[in-house]
Amino acid sequence: MNLEKTATEANDIMLVRSSHGRGRARVTHAVVVIFLEFFAWGLLTTPMLTVLHETFPQHTFLMNGLVQGVKGFLSFLSAPLIGALSDIWGRKSFLLMTVFFTCAPIPFMRISPWWYFALISVSGIFAVTFSVIFAYVADITEEHERSTAYGLVSATFAASLVTSPAIGAYLSAQYGDSLVVLVATVIAVADIAFVFFVVPESLPDKMRLTSWGFPISWEQADPFASLRRVGKDSTVLLICVTVFLSYLPEAGQYSSFFLYLRQVIEFSPAAIAAFIAMVGILSIVAQTLFLSVLMRTIGNKNTVLLGLGFQLLQLAWYGFGSEPWMMWAAGTVAAMSSITFPAVSALVSHSASPDQQGVAQGMITGIRGLCNGLGPALYGFIFFLFNVELNDMEPAAGRPSSIEKSVIPGPPFLFGACAVLFALLVAIFIPDHHRLADVKTCSTRKSSGTATSHAQNSSPLATPTSDTEDIEPLLQDSSM
Repeated sequence: MNLEKTATEANDIMLVRSSHGRGRARVTHAVVVIFLEFFAWGLLTTPMLTVLHETFPQHTFLMNGLVQGVKGFLSFLSAPLIGALSDIWGRKSFLLMTVFFTCAPIPFMRISPWWYFALISVSGIFAVTFSVIFAYVADITEEHERSTAYGLVSATFAASLVTSPAIGAYLSAQYGDSLVVLVATVIAVADIAFVFFVVPESLPDKMRLTSWGFPISWEQADPFASLRRVGKDSTVLLICVTVFLSYLPEAGQYSSFFLYLRQVIEFSPAAIAAFIAMVGILSIVAQTLFLSVLMRTIGNKNTVLLGLGFQLLQLAWYGFGSEPWMMWAAGTVAAMSSITFPAVSALVSHSASPDQQGVAQGMITGIRGLCNGLGPALYGFIFFLFNVELNDMEPAAGRPSSIEKSVIPGPPFLFGACAVLFALLVAIFIPDHHRLADVKTCSTRKSSGTATSHAQNSSPLATPTSDTEDIEPLLQDSSM
């Protein structure tokens, strides 16, 4: 009796500690981590353009696409493994790892540009911060709060870019690029220290393993295995195709758009910083105020469709725009299109059980990682194919503009608009939120009864199970 009483008391203490640990974790922790990481990189916007051109004076757009492409493809390969491991051993250790390796290349911008670009490429193995952050947020929020929390995290990304490019451009003009790199390095170190000393673990103790000997199958770590299983579930396939077609042009645009504004549209560094600030401020409003209202009024699916519609208009405007004012106008539309990803993340999160958020978000992040590999390389190749090159960092006055001779100044953006159009058509067939909630309940029942084969086979929506599929319930449901 005494042993039973002692064991019961120990179990109660563990549960209390778990609940207290869960209470200490806040969405603000995720917000601070994201803000510091991308603020540091935002400072480097202007120095990056200079270093990129000096390192690759020939075919700058193409080489930029290849560097970013390798990073994105490595992220695609590693995202499922990191997501699955964070579900087992907790979020904090993997959050520390992703932030450290994502920020590691920053000081090498001045030490050795070649090492800088090499480390950027290799850092893609761990550059999945958003995957771990979204899983962290899912651990500490209720389902009805999750879309708002995701919007806040995404808005923080935009907020980090509101002032940092302008600050970086000012410091670069006044004191040189070395100071900018130093400041960015200090902020990156502060972010790493914040994760290590301040950020608490979000995953309850009872959901984590205390041993590091838990086996992870190769199939579970294989990103292509996840893609193969996606084809077995029509709804998951629709979501993944939508993410791929919409994020492919976004990844390509993100990697080359500032170069495009500088060279083709002839924006000054100050104008580029102001443009980023404007889009960032509007994105914050869109992802905090408008996203919450839209999710409550028109639902999850329609919010995704609306975001895709804005993205289609934005890319078409970028593709045909030849004047600076057109870019500014398209930038306002781009801010509204930023609601797409948090809405999709909320849709995926609602379909996954509480202990599988890392796997679910890792799957979507893996697809985005694949786009981060293909998008920049594809955009760089299209720029190269249409002879759009970065010849001079400072356009000479009176230089004839190449855009006056071209009907389509930005061919890659027009290609992106076509991809988003297909994404919009695919997203129309995604089941709505009400059907999603019903199946999630069924999925929860199945996951709670994995100890018996009867529980695994009780739902007609379940596919034949395996060890890997037990860990990824999202891929078992044939509808959402």
